[in-house]
Amino acid sequence: MARHNRRHIKIRPSGKVERSGSKIPPVREVTIAELPPRGPQALENQCVGILKEGRDGGIVVPDPGYPASAFGQIIIRRNHLNGAPYGMKVVCEVLNPSARRAEYEGKIVEVLGDPGNNDVAMLSILRQFGLSSSFPAAVMEEASALPLSPEENDIEEAILHGRKDLRNLLTITIDGEEAKDLDDAISIQKLDKGYYRLWVHIADVSEYVREGTALDAEASLRGTSVYLVDRVIPMLPPRLSNGLCSLNPHVPRFTMTCEMKIAPDGQIEESSIYESLIESDARTSYNEIYGILFEEKVIEEYAKLQTMLEQMLELKRILKTKRKARGTIDFVFPETHVDLDEEGKPTDVYPYPINEIHGVIEEFMIAANEAVAERFNKMDYPFVYRIHEEPDDLKIREFLHVAKLFGENQRPDGKVTPLFLSGLLDDIAGKEYAPALNQLLLRSMAKAKYSEINAGHFGLASRYYCHFTSPIRRYPDLYIHRIIKSWLHQKHQNQHFRALVADVAYHSSEMEKNSVDAERASVDLKCAEYMIAHVGEEFTGKISGVCPAGIFVQLDNTIEGMVPFSSLREFFTYDERKLEARGSRGTVYTIGRRVTVQVAAADPLTHHIDFAFAET
Repeated sequence: MARHNRRHIKIRPSGKVERSGSKIPPVREVTIAELPPRGPQALENQCVGILKEGRDGGIVVPDPGYPASAFGQIIIRRNHLNGAPYGMKVVCEVLNPSARRAEYEGKIVEVLGDPGNNDVAMLSILRQFGLSSSFPAAVMEEASALPLSPEENDIEEAILHGRKDLRNLLTITIDGEEAKDLDDAISIQKLDKGYYRLWVHIADVSEYVREGTALDAEASLRGTSVYLVDRVIPMLPPRLSNGLCSLNPHVPRFTMTCEMKIAPDGQIEESSIYESLIESDARTSYNEIYGILFEEKVIEEYAKLQTMLEQMLELKRILKTKRKARGTIDFVFPETHVDLDEEGKPTDVYPYPINEIHGVIEEFMIAANEAVAERFNKMDYPFVYRIHEEPDDLKIREFLHVAKLFGENQRPDGKVTPLFLSGLLDDIAGKEYAPALNQLLLRSMAKAKYSEINAGHFGLASRYYCHFTSPIRRYPDLYIHRIIKSWLHQKHQNQHFRALVADVAYHSSEMEKNSVDAERASVDLKCAEYMIAHVGEEFTGKISGVCPAGIFVQLDNTIEGMVPFSSLREFFTYDERKLEARGSRGTVYTIGRRVTVQVAAADPLTHHIDFAFAET
């Protein structure tokens, strides 16, 4: 499924009457002490926010992103200010985390600085989500002891012990222009009778990040690299992530290769997994390859790649057709891209451009992930799978009810299958309400996660799936490489791994969720900053959601804000079953409707953007 990078903010203050006049069911309040530790640093009882002056010292107003049902303003007595000036972003420790929400007290433990400063704003996100841009000294010491590239004697020894030398294969990487951590490379050959041989080469990070080392402990703790708007918080030190492990061109690199023989109908008839050595012939980008294949652009240094690129595109389309036939659910949501100037201020916001070449890499990675997962599942080997469980029947029925309101009357014959939902999305594609129904369906489904138990991947309509292809930035991938290599070398460590895979899967899932929240927070912050300069201007977009407080509108540039009901001239009620707002004078606002709005207000501190419907 395509990556989902946007969200709807639902405002549910406990027991309050909303601006529309509707009563909101109260949300159960939990104490801060009940919340799980946050992020790789496992932060407990801490809060990042703005320090404001209070009656007997100050109060900390938490940043967006903290659970509203647990966090409220935190009282800071004068003797706990520790010299912190008012108006600054601060970190406070909550001294009575088991108290009621309105009775929290805290002390200032760190002053981050002026909230209007970009570095301070980003540091606030790092602190809130328990992230660190620096590595412990022991980790950096281990990293610095590693070479910048495999040395010749290491290469000779590795080949002597069975590593396949594939440097004679034509091999390339395809990534975004800004990517520095290149996990995967591709080789391909077209065989007789419409068959293909595909090699997916993945960085052999486990060759250097060994179990029991400080490097491994830190990678396990982080779980994933985090991609904020203006910086990357890597899982591994840059010496590895951008250097020794990255599949940079014209240098030898140790890899794990999944080699597949693929039939003309896209079926993988043979596959093997082994340690390998490659040397990439070119570091290409999606846009460059798209230009060559679709816009007749000529890049002299890539002339020798022409046949290979055409074969890759052919095989991509075959694999895509096979996946669609079995029922893969392809959610297509615009991913927000923010351009920043040298000071970190947003200069433009737009949907991240995706072209067909992105799909080439996606299809090849899915094929490799499925082949690896199937092999180890059938061997009953301890493993970490990427699973997506079947959706809750009640939630799917609610989704189908809303779809029917838009004239979509399809009903499954029995149990809902990926093929049925995939067909429904294909039927509504291009209709104005399609993005809203896509969002609603996504929210009706389970979240993908890691598991030691193979439960299949509903969204991909796949019986076997794992994450094998990004070990530089995802710990589960690195970990299963370690498992695969143990099997390859017949070390018989089944019981060892069987005792650990459940914890690896659970922690990796938690760190993934934390990283997604942090990335969204950085995007929302910059979108709000961007809109400050556009207050009063008009934009077009679609109604993307309705809640008791107002109407959400997503602009064509992907920025989302809300039209509060209190700003409208009618009294509105919210119909939860129909996902629409109905006014006292007969006006109806429904998801999917195109509208023109004016930017009424934007606040980077709260990440809120308010719109008003433009006068017509």
